[in-house]
Amino acid sequence: MKNTIFTGAGVAIITPMNEDGSINFEQFGKNIDFQIENGTDAIIVCGTTGESSTMTDEEHIECIRFTVEKTAKRVPVIAGTGSNDTKYAIELSQKAEEVGADGLLLVTPYYNKTTQRGLVAHFNAIADSVNIPIILYNIPGRTGVNIAIDTYKELAKHKNIVAVKEASGNMSYVAQLIAECGDMLDVYSGNDDQIVPLMALGGIGVISVLSNIMPAQTHQMTAYCLENNVAAAAKMQIEYLELINNLFIEVNPIPVKKAMNLMGIPSGECRMPLYPMSEDNAKKLADSMRAHNLIK
Repeated sequence: MKNTIFTGAGVAIITPMNEDGSINFEQFGKNIDFQIENGTDAIIVCGTTGESSTMTDEEHIECIRFTVEKTAKRVPVIAGTGSNDTKYAIELSQKAEEVGADGLLLVTPYYNKTTQRGLVAHFNAIADSVNIPIILYNIPGRTGVNIAIDTYKELAKHKNIVAVKEASGNMSYVAQLIAECGDMLDVYSGNDDQIVPLMALGGIGVISVLSNIMPAQTHQMTAYCLENNVAAAAKMQIEYLELINNLFIEVNPIPVKKAMNLMGIPSGECRMPLYPMSEDNAKKLADSMRAHNLIK
């Protein structure tokens, strides 16, 4: 029996920064309220979009703790605690559980990578160390590692491993994953341009960058899918496609933080090595935002 953490649209929430590069917790709290008030079904904190890779350990845990306290059980909080160091991922995951996270998001080990047998050992070791559900995160474009179908089958045997954030971009692979593992693992889209295709195949939601600026619309798109109104969902997917593409015109989360700043939501700059958008790309992003009345 799967322990479903959420259905619908979970936001991969940004981490707003002050001018000095420190975390702007006042604005972070406003962003969390904005998300929940507009229908977001879960908050995913300290993921790629949240710039966790440049956080200190103290910042990482404080962001999770703050999100848990601010959310106050209104929606689930899922904490990104993945690492390419199994021991470190275990420590982060245990701390996230201690401060109240409802679930964990674990990316595949990057840079040093590992074999498929190594993936099983890595994820099972983390899952053994906690008592909350886990979403595996497959994003080979960033990590250089793809989780094989047989590896998913093996990992699904662990009671704490309940879902997958699938961002390979390969819909044929996703179809095979759902066909062979859908009764064991929930599947979420990790790509905003593939929400409807993935959910039409049996996925149950998205972990979304788009939700940072359009939470109500992203929630509605997933709601249509869950209601089997694929035509209405597909219409929204196509309507927002150019904006979605422009949110990834440069490395995430550079464009989405730019978008939020343009909307008057103080987000600061990304921490280096991420760098502010080029003027040409910023103009393309702004034009697509105007098309949806997000800015004037």
